[in-house]
Amino acid sequence: MTERLFLEDAYRREAPGEVIGLTEEGGIILDASLYYATGGGQPGDSGRLSWPGGEIEIATAVKGEDGAIVLVPAEPKPLPMVGAHVTQHLDWERRHRHMRVHTALHLLSVALPLPVTGGQIGAGKGRLDFLMPEPPEDREAMEAQLNAFVAADLPVSEDWITEAQLDANPELVKTMSVQPPRGAGHVRLVRIGEGDEQIDLQPCGGTHVARTGEIGEIRLGKIENKGKQNRRVNLLVE
Repeated sequence: MTERLFLEDAYRREAPGEVIGLTEEGGIILDASLYYATGGGQPGDSGRLSWPGGEIEIATAVKGEDGAIVLVPAEPKPLPMVGAHVTQHLDWERRHRHMRVHTALHLLSVALPLPVTGGQIGAGKGRLDFLMPEPPEDREAMEAQLNAFVAADLPVSEDWITEAQLDANPELVKTMSVQPPRGAGHVRLVRIGEGDEQIDLQPCGGTHVARTGEIGEIRLGKIENKGKQNRRVNLLVE
């Protein structure tokens, strides 16, 4: 199983790694990955690997077998050998935009407390689909609430609970389409705010900013009808 460095420190931009495997398709597996693997609506990270005598651009990262993270090269080039020691260089600007949007979507799930049926994170924009037969009555008030959360500069932190504890508290799961990562015996929770100022706590395996003030101004985009019971709410982060 690949060690997930992005969970230890979402702000880390470089890290060493050892190549422990190569896939038939030309993917690279390291013992520890700085790159988030595509999942939960969040795209995989990109960047670059370098080693003595070579380097290769990484287009994305995906989940492999048995908990591995596979780095996908941007183009066919000579790969580092198994056992090689490499340096991982993260495309930080792209990662940080994903972090800001992902945390903004958690705030959206607070401002619009309805079951979430889907979602997608991009670099600068994102969306959530809600079980919502009718559109929200006051769009401007919802946007103002989102930006009030940003202005409050609330801390964003993590906790861990067992899978049994999650099963005993199913209300923590807001998403109907994506279930929290399981299999390791424990589940990561992302908390926004603390104490009496806590506004959100939900399972999540993605990367987030450390405080809501880092998100910047949030603007609501289109609210689309995606079926009889579903509405898609788009947002943009300046």
